[in-house]
Amino acid sequence: MPIPEMFRGRLALPLIGSPMFLASGQELVLAQCKAGVAGSFPTLNARTPELLDQWLARIAAELAQWDVEHPGRPAAPFGANLILHKSNPRREADLECVVRHRVPFVITSVGRPDAVVERVHDYGGLVFHDVINVEHARKAAASGVDGLILVCAGAGGHGGTLSPFALVAEVRAFWDGPLVLAGALSSGRALRAAEIMGADLGYMGTRFIATREAAADAGHKEMIVRDGAADIVYTPVFSGIWANYLRNSVRAAGIDPDGLDGRQDGGKDDLFAGLDAKPKAWKEVWSAGQGIGSIHDVPSVAELVARMKREYTEAAAQPAVFAGSAAISVEASAGAGA
Repeated sequence: MPIPEMFRGRLALPLIGSPMFLASGQELVLAQCKAGVAGSFPTLNARTPELLDQWLARIAAELAQWDVEHPGRPAAPFGANLILHKSNPRREADLECVVRHRVPFVITSVGRPDAVVERVHDYGGLVFHDVINVEHARKAAASGVDGLILVCAGAGGHGGTLSPFALVAEVRAFWDGPLVLAGALSSGRALRAAEIMGADLGYMGTRFIATREAAADAGHKEMIVRDGAADIVYTPVFSGIWANYLRNSVRAAGIDPDGLDGRQDGGKDDLFAGLDAKPKAWKEVWSAGQGIGSIHDVPSVAELVARMKREYTEAAAQPAVFAGSAAISVEASAGAGA
């Protein structure tokens, strides 16, 4: 499968750390890249364009120094996530900053990536666009992006509803470029399964929230470790777009999570009665994907990546169960007929 050249020889695992609002800061991205995972962050996490300029300068400089000091283990490339929706007033300023710093890869979300593709390709960078269905994938492909990120059922934040088995197969029918898969990936075994399914890279967010370097609230990390898939609620109420949240964080914000079932609106009526204000998505109502049931600790990024590498290697070395069963069946049949 087509792993981009800039990733070759720099990854400990075929994995991109997905950009998470608030949680993905400089420390997390640097730790991911040094551990061999392509780290990324939303440009809006740097609260001003001036601060974004500082972040990008620091990350690039520190990773370049890491490469000098570790020639046999160079850092993975880093990326920045641009929100293209018209409601984002920083679209142009952040794109200018990303281009000025020649960020290796750019992840585009919620909008047409055409203009970004042209600007990023001019300096040799790559553009990955996230999609939740085949229609969006076709449009992104036509825009000239370098890779598609399929955000499937169970992904934290603005996840889709399609099974990865369905979406990967349909997109692979017309797309032979880099394919990145998101949706409840939280272990090296899951990452290997994504490859077998037809993805080139995994896209993992929630598992990295529960690390020491993530900038998430300590309570957010604790809730991810404690809760399971049944504690995830999928609703458009808090951000206006369907997303996965931790049920217990909704309850802690003063809202009955069972009251969200079936709601298609932004919750502007009785849902927030008695509250001073509508709880803020991501900051007060926390996000997570359905893979939290397999998350049981808050390690450092380096420790987590080393563990996932062992899991991935063990999974890759295991023989196919069906092949072994088939061989047993053939032997049994031969014995019965003798």
